[in-house]
Amino acid sequence: MRTTGALFEDLALAHAERSGLQLLARNFNCRYGELDLILRERDVVVFLEVRYRRSQGFGGALDSVGAGKRDRLIKAASVYLQGRPDLARQACRFDVMAFSGTAQNPLIDWQRNAFEA
Repeated sequence: MRTTGALFEDLALAHAERSGLQLLARNFNCRYGELDLILRERDVVVFLEVRYRRSQGFGGALDSVGAGKRDRLIKAASVYLQGRPDLARQACRFDVMAFSGTAQNPLIDWQRNAFEA
């Protein structure tokens, strides 16, 4: 059985690919945590964090990417790029694709360049 997180990562990947991005890696893990999706948009490496919140009661999905999470994402991206010298000199950005609603009828809020590294 697929987890909710994996289901929304699938939806995020499909949405990103329809927008012209190409998948480089999925679920990259290191000691700092996991990068959900790593994509390429022309000459830019995009680190895409996928978030889902059924309810906005405790803040939305975008609100769940706080300073600590951003710091871990930046460190994990650095580890990924150290292992990929072919990408290390390219521009990078951090996006957050936030979902609410249901998998059958998702509401998508894609924040490109959601925070600076």
